[in-house]
Amino acid sequence: MLHVLPVTSVPLAAEPAVAALPLMEQFYTIQGEGYNTGRAAYFLRLGGCDVGCVWCDVKESWDAAAHPRVAIADMVAAVVQHPGRNVVITGGEPLMHDLTDLTAALHAAGCQNWIETSGAYPLSGAWDWICVSPKKFKAPLPDVLRQAHELKIIVFNQSDFKWAEEHAAQVGGHTRLYLQPEWSRAAQMTPLIVDYVKKNPRWQVSLQTHKYLDIP
Repeated sequence: MLHVLPVTSVPLAAEPAVAALPLMEQFYTIQGEGYNTGRAAYFLRLGGCDVGCVWCDVKESWDAAAHPRVAIADMVAAVVQHPGRNVVITGGEPLMHDLTDLTAALHAAGCQNWIETSGAYPLSGAWDWICVSPKKFKAPLPDVLRQAHELKIIVFNQSDFKWAEEHAAQVGGHTRLYLQPEWSRAAQMTPLIVDYVKKNPRWQVSLQTHKYLDIP
C-alpha cells in the first residue's frame, strides 16, 4: 500500500494559498515512464520552470506567464470526468508553486497524487508517489531526494552513470532506482543502460513507452 506523505515545508518561490495555477495542458493517457508505467493517469502540466534543461521536450512550459491560470476546482472537475484516479502533476517544475490546495482537492475527490519533479524546490502538498528526476543545471535538494519513492536518471552520455550513483547515495532505502535514455540518444544509450543494469541490478531500465506507443 502506498503511503501519503504530508509535507509542510514552504517552497522557495512561495505563493499564498491559491485557488488557481498556471496550466499549460491537461490530458488523460497512460503513464509512460518509471514505476507506474502502463497505468492510466490524468496529467496536469503546470507552467513555470527555471531549471533550464537543454534537452527538455516541453520548453514551452518554462514561462508561467504564458499559460492561463486555471481554477483548482476546474482542474479537479476535469480529472473526475475520466475513470482513472491517478493524477500526475508535472511541468515545467511544478514545485515552483505551492501545491497544498491542489493535492488536498484531488485527495478529497478520491485521487492518487503523483508528482514528477527535478527536486530543486521544497515539497509542498501531500503525495502518494514522488518521482525525482534530477537535472544538472539546478541541483535537487537533499530533503526531496530522501523522500523520493522513485529516482529517475536521464542518461544522455556515459558519464551520467557516475552522476546517477552520486544521487542514488542520497536517497532512502525505499527508493526505486531507474535509468532512462534521453529520447534523442536512445539508440546509443539504451545498450549501455542494459549492460549497466545487468552489472548493477539494484537499478531498473525505464523507457519512454508513450513515445513508442505514439500517445501523449
